[in-house]
Amino acid sequence: MALPRFTRLGSGPIAESKPAPPDPTGPLIEALTDPLLVLDGYHISHANQAARALLGEHIVGDYVRLALRHPAAAPVLSGDEDGPIALNGLGGHDRLWELSAGTIAPGKRLIRLTDRSAQRAADQMRVDFVANASHELRTPLASLIGFIETLEDANGPEDAATRLRFLSIMEGEARRMQRLINDLMSLSRIEADRYFLPKDRIDVAPVLREVADEFVTRRDGRRLSLNNTASGKAIVIGDRGQLHQLIHNIISNAFKYGREDSPVIATLKVAKGIARFSVTDEGDGIAPEHLPRLTERFFRADPGRSRAIGGTGLGLAIVKHIVERHRGRLDIASIVGTGTTVTVELPLASAGAS
Repeated sequence: MALPRFTRLGSGPIAESKPAPPDPTGPLIEALTDPLLVLDGYHISHANQAARALLGEHIVGDYVRLALRHPAAAPVLSGDEDGPIALNGLGGHDRLWELSAGTIAPGKRLIRLTDRSAQRAADQMRVDFVANASHELRTPLASLIGFIETLEDANGPEDAATRLRFLSIMEGEARRMQRLINDLMSLSRIEADRYFLPKDRIDVAPVLREVADEFVTRRDGRRLSLNNTASGKAIVIGDRGQLHQLIHNIISNAFKYGREDSPVIATLKVAKGIARFSVTDEGDGIAPEHLPRLTERFFRADPGRSRAIGGTGLGLAIVKHIVERHRGRLDIASIVGTGTTVTVELPLASAGAS
């Protein structure tokens, strides 16, 4: 039988000592995903895994100003403020953290770091989107206003040729604005539906044939080669209108950016539960550094050429969002000087799916 432990307090009677209660701080902060530091004075007594991953495994026991070396953090770490304070560049040049603090016991404070990088990126995307959309609309609108002002003065019979030329340009600029507005509205609808899965059983082959027929008679004589190697039907759970738009955008891009005397090849295959649709053009190709950004709104690898051929900069952004809604995969492969292949993979519908 274990004997109780006793200790002598001064010269008084012998008393039984009580073990110190366990400190719950460590397990508690480990359960949280934000980087957390517990300060005893100005030294770090506890740091959870997230904090050690951000600042280093050695920080426990360190002076806090040495562990968290950021000039903007000084007022919070010294106890003059509780925050929140924004820390730019901590853990990476594109990272943004929010630093805050609170007292948890006499002489002890809890330091919290909250990652705001994704929020800032989303805010920046919204700012860029508004700026780009405004720019894309302002340019043709300025042209229209200028030509209208000129036509107001060109009223004589000798100005007929000038009026016709200006009216033709005005029509082109107006149609450019119309395409941009239509694409913006389409993108908005697709984003609004992104969390609602499609429910219809759609055979991709007839949709592909329908879109291909739109490109059969082209003024430049270029042709679309359609290869359907799918054995049986390529049925997916999808939105027919969006799948039509997806196929149309990809084929249209291939004709826009491929060489004038080259064909465009569209292929549909079915393998391992996947309907794979791909379009290949023979064009100038896309530099590797541009490939990751092709699905960004208004991004153009060649801005001048894209605007000249009527591109809005939203075609592949629309494709990406349609693919995401259909739980598919988008891949873009390109070789400079050879051409580009855009591939979309969509899961086939199971027998009982609806």
